[in-house]
Amino acid sequence: MTHPTRSLYLDLAAQTLDLLEDGVAVRRYRVSTGVAGAGEARGSGCTPRGLHRVRLRIGAGCPVGTVFVGRRPTGEVYGPELEAQCPGRDWILTRILWLTGLEPGRNRGGDLDTLRRYIYIHGCPDHAPMGVPLSHGCVRMRNVDLIELFDRVSNGTLVDIDPGPDPAADDRLA
Repeated sequence: MTHPTRSLYLDLAAQTLDLLEDGVAVRRYRVSTGVAGAGEARGSGCTPRGLHRVRLRIGAGCPVGTVFVGRRPTGEVYGPELEAQCPGRDWILTRILWLTGLEPGRNRGGDLDTLRRYIYIHGCPDHAPMGVPLSHGCVRMRNVDLIELFDRVSNGTLVDIDPGPDPAADDRLA
């Protein structure tokens, strides 16, 4: 018996992440990506485009709401009291899928390097909006969705990040 080949397809325009098995979408998740849009430059706050893979899976077995700083659990579990103590904190919760780019000169190497930009798929507070770009470049997910996804992917899983239609390209064609 062969296992399906799993990959992820992230549509920045639609703010969705699809889990694919042998190229067929088997699950769709609402996400929130970079408020600054699509882009690769370090410090831009943009979500990188192109082909990536999951470099590391971090947080297996941690409780829902585990707070991570520097990819390490802090011992805290997110809740209203902790949020009140740390207003405006960019919460990285529950699990981390750390991405690395596979396209030299586009999302790998130099100031365009996804791994060195610390771009993750990670959990966030459950009240945070999904379907709207609000992150600092990472891909935010609901914690329950992230755990489901985390348990179904492995290190090396391919991740295709598609910016969606280019409105400028549409104008050039008109």
